[in-house]
Amino acid sequence: MTTIALVDDDENILTSVSIFLEGEGYQVQTWSDSQEALDRLSSAPPDLAILDIKMPKIDGLELLRRLRQTSNLPVIFLTSKDGEFDEALGLDLGADDYIAKPFSQQLLAKRVKAVLRRSQGDSAAGAGEGDQKPLVRGSLVLDPNRHACTWNGKPVRLTVTEFLILHSLAQRPGYVKSRDNLMDAAYDDQVYVDDRTIDSHIKRIRKKFRQVDDQFDGIETLYGVGYRYKEG
Repeated sequence: MTTIALVDDDENILTSVSIFLEGEGYQVQTWSDSQEALDRLSSAPPDLAILDIKMPKIDGLELLRRLRQTSNLPVIFLTSKDGEFDEALGLDLGADDYIAKPFSQQLLAKRVKAVLRRSQGDSAAGAGEGDQKPLVRGSLVLDPNRHACTWNGKPVRLTVTEFLILHSLAQRPGYVKSRDNLMDAAYDDQVYVDDRTIDSHIKRIRKKFRQVDDQFDGIETLYGVGYRYKEG
């Protein structure tokens, strides 16, 4: 059974959302204490985590920052309605999606299914489709079956969304992909994201590659048009 962790200091949200998600067929773990959640998420990762941003002790952004040091766990943020800055920073830290409070449970269910589908790849789509071959572009190797990425043989830890964006770019080196193209590749068609979202993901992908190769310049920006992968 797919396990979802829900971390929020609002007991009403913990109760109502966990009951709803359990009704959708998920096993749900809940924490109101973000420090305790960090310990458990690190030692026994679920399939997906839903994190509130505004929490005492460790807020959601810091919780994600610490998780990303060792984990690619798919994460959806719960943000306040006026949390535009929080959303941008959350995406920059590696969140896979976000949803603003107050939210409908049906909308949350769609976001959860979309992120899980992206994280599970072919296994979520059903059996019998066969494994996908790794995509090799010079120093870059992308394995869609494991959502694994290496550069010059060194692992690059990407989130689900980052992997799908990079895979879309690397499929056709030299060809420009608009932000709309990349949104289609990385997000469910019922999930709306704006240009800033894609830009934040690209920024983080570059940062991760430059941590293993400070000369990395494989993703080019064409201002006003989009991005393309340059095979070196």
